[in-house]
Amino acid sequence: MMFAAIAETWHVENALYPGSYLDLSPSTAIPSVTYVDTDRRAARYFADSDFVRAELARAMRTESAARVDFLHADYTMSLPLADGAFDLLISLYAGPVWEHCRRHLRAHGLLLANTSHGDASLAALDPDVELVAAVHHRGDRYRLDARSLDGYLVPKKPAAADPDLIRRTGRGIAYTRSAFAYLFRLR
Repeated sequence: MMFAAIAETWHVENALYPGSYLDLSPSTAIPSVTYVDTDRRAARYFADSDFVRAELARAMRTESAARVDFLHADYTMSLPLADGAFDLLISLYAGPVWEHCRRHLRAHGLLLANTSHGDASLAALDPDVELVAAVHHRGDRYRLDARSLDGYLVPKKPAAADPDLIRRTGRGIAYTRSAFAYLFRLR
């Protein structure tokens, strides 16, 4: 599983997952996860803590001691969370998470992002982060590739590597060598 590999390799203890909707998968491997979403269905889902615990136990096939917090909030606005409090910031299919929530990431913390909505593309252009792994998946198997990272994030069209264009269109860059997601570390 992707989150287990990330948590074990980089010793992730807590994560922030803006735009999570109903995706509880980080909590199967990370001891403490704060989920953030504006969707009322997500708020109802996470409000039923017994149901969430049962879902985690079913996914893990064992009793879970994971801490699950939920904020029914818009992550593009100020969140009632401490700066530098999280080991991992998750941006999967949610929008511009990186630019709005990076302050909540601790020094040398990690950003997991895909190119959907341009978050991985914006991070790739940010001198404050470095690529530490590409995440590949086939079926339900995930693999972290930390070799030959300079072959990733090379735009097919160099003119597309424009942060303003990415923000305006909300679309990521097409790369010559792509992955499911990318893991960046804050310098």
